[in-house]
Amino acid sequence: MKIETRPLLIELGTEELPPKSLKKLANAFSRQIMAGLSDLGLLAGNISSQLFASPRRLAILVDEVAIRQADSIVERRGPAVSAAFDEEGNPSQAATGFARSCKVDISALERMATDKGEWLVFRSEQAGQPASQLVPDIVDNALRKLPIPKRMRWGDMDAEFVRPVHWLLMLHGSEIIETELMTVSSGRETGGHRFHYPAMLPIANAGNYESMLEDPGHVVADFNRRRDIIAEQVNNLATMKGANALIDPALLDEVTALVEWPNAMVGEFDKGYLQVPQEALISAMQDHQKYFPVVDDNGKMTSSFIFVSNIESTRPASVSSGNERVLNARFSDAQFFWDTDREQSLETQVERLNSVVFHNKLGSVYDRTLRVQKLTGHIAELLGSDPGLAERAALLAKADLLTGMVSEFPDLQGIMGRYYALAQGEKDEVAEAIEQQYLPRFAGDGLPVTATGQALSIADKLDTLCGIFSIGEIPTGDKDPFALRRAALGVLRIMIELELNLDLRQLLVLAASAYGFDEEKTDQLADQIFSFMLDRLQAYYIDKGYNSRQISSVQQRRPSRPIDFNARLLAVDAFVQLEEAPALAAANKRIQNILRKAEGNDFGAVDAGMLTEAAERALFDQISGLSSEVDGLFEQCDYTSALRRLASLRTAVDDFFDQVMVMDEDPEIRANRLALLASLGEMFLRTADLSQLQ
Repeated sequence: MKIETRPLLIELGTEELPPKSLKKLANAFSRQIMAGLSDLGLLAGNISSQLFASPRRLAILVDEVAIRQADSIVERRGPAVSAAFDEEGNPSQAATGFARSCKVDISALERMATDKGEWLVFRSEQAGQPASQLVPDIVDNALRKLPIPKRMRWGDMDAEFVRPVHWLLMLHGSEIIETELMTVSSGRETGGHRFHYPAMLPIANAGNYESMLEDPGHVVADFNRRRDIIAEQVNNLATMKGANALIDPALLDEVTALVEWPNAMVGEFDKGYLQVPQEALISAMQDHQKYFPVVDDNGKMTSSFIFVSNIESTRPASVSSGNERVLNARFSDAQFFWDTDREQSLETQVERLNSVVFHNKLGSVYDRTLRVQKLTGHIAELLGSDPGLAERAALLAKADLLTGMVSEFPDLQGIMGRYYALAQGEKDEVAEAIEQQYLPRFAGDGLPVTATGQALSIADKLDTLCGIFSIGEIPTGDKDPFALRRAALGVLRIMIELELNLDLRQLLVLAASAYGFDEEKTDQLADQIFSFMLDRLQAYYIDKGYNSRQISSVQQRRPSRPIDFNARLLAVDAFVQLEEAPALAAANKRIQNILRKAEGNDFGAVDAGMLTEAAERALFDQISGLSSEVDGLFEQCDYTSALRRLASLRTAVDDFFDQVMVMDEDPEIRANRLALLASLGEMFLRTADLSQLQ
């Protein structure tokens, strides 16, 4: 029997929700509601849903939700039949007790045969519960599980949520699901636009929700649709100006979360402010005012900007004028910082870094600067660039932290350092490196393009890793307050993607020793961080399409140069495409198992005179013939060619295991054959642990 379904609408009306969290909250709300409906059997098949989120509401509309659960058969197992009846067939106390607990006569019990014997069972049909009784608990559970770091209370009530709740709309078709959540009773009314339609708006049927909110309610409830409207309006206004709008996706999401009835408008600011570095102007617009900058075809800022209002004003000129006044005041501050900061050179700011704490257990930023300066010079020398320029860049790298501009706009650190360095006559490479030290800032971000910038970026990140690890602040779970995972991956990306032939393990020893640790502590710390960084490569390479077994096979060898790790992984990837790969991977696994069980680790050299079997002689001859050739390939780090040549051993290896008894009774023969397997395994291990591919 098919159960009737109706659209289900759930909306929570609140005070203005945090704009940066709205999208995340809405997605989590939708997932929890759909999971709850599915778990309780109220969804039939692949049902679609529509998510709504605006500053004052979280809502979801599910197309087809059953009016009640389907009836189900409940099965309860009792005692084994052997224990339920005596030899004459009379029921035991176990049987009568089970029947009594089921509130039926023993004759109503059935028998169920299993592979472990026959059991008494009681089967009954259980009527499905109505959705009206189940949905309130689903909603309550969903609200409790929302990712809200800090919940608030309002008034003298016990309810807790991210913002005070004012209404709860819960309709199944046209019927209200009656309940009380977050101190409010459910109904069929929703709030319209705070200014254009301040009254409550009755919704007759769940399916009419979106259209009724939009007209007459003046609310575009669908987050994605509202986002598209804003993007289109902003782009159209920029085109009318003969320019282009800079639309940062995160800012677009935030603006979408701030308005319910978007109305994009244009404003103008004083052209004199264009003398200020445009990154500062853009930061002021986007981060402080939530405006969209307008640039010409060359990416240079114009004096126009676009903002999104939440109303259709009858006096749009006044709205634009008000926003212009606010932005001009903000730009006036930026102009002041720009002029004032240049009155002092970066170099004079360096010693003042003594007053800035890097970490209360690790000293000041000035102490850190001196450590990074030395390490940067060393790395620059390894890269063949000018260590003097590198050390100069490292000395000035953090000086802009004390400028007024960076104090006001922290996201401009490094960027303003570059501007101030250029204004004060520093060499271009020094200035560029000051900005590039922070690259990459996030996944997919660009990398430092100059050798000086690369050296400084690596040194800066390694110093942070060593310092924070040394005081035990190691990332756990999803907690990483010092962004050490990002720093580690940043170093690896620079070395791998820019093909820098640097020994990461050695650099970690240098970075750790700068903290004054003894040799043992330095080595332990370097090894710990090196392992942590190797672990970061798992996710990095999986994103690039390699599988975890391939990555693990190289990780087992712990190559200290990331560029070498990359070359080995490329070789393993090419190797697994060969026809011989599965058999050789299995053979390597077998070799490792045999050697692991054998006594001792030093198997010595193979005595050719003791090789009596044809198969072991043939394997020895092929290994000997390939040895000098693959040695040269390994020395050149041409692992792909080396593995391809080693793949020719497949037949000889198969014959050896088919025809030769490794663990011979004669200890000398056994030891010689173990030595042969050890030499074979060592040749493959020079690239990766191929047994991991098994």
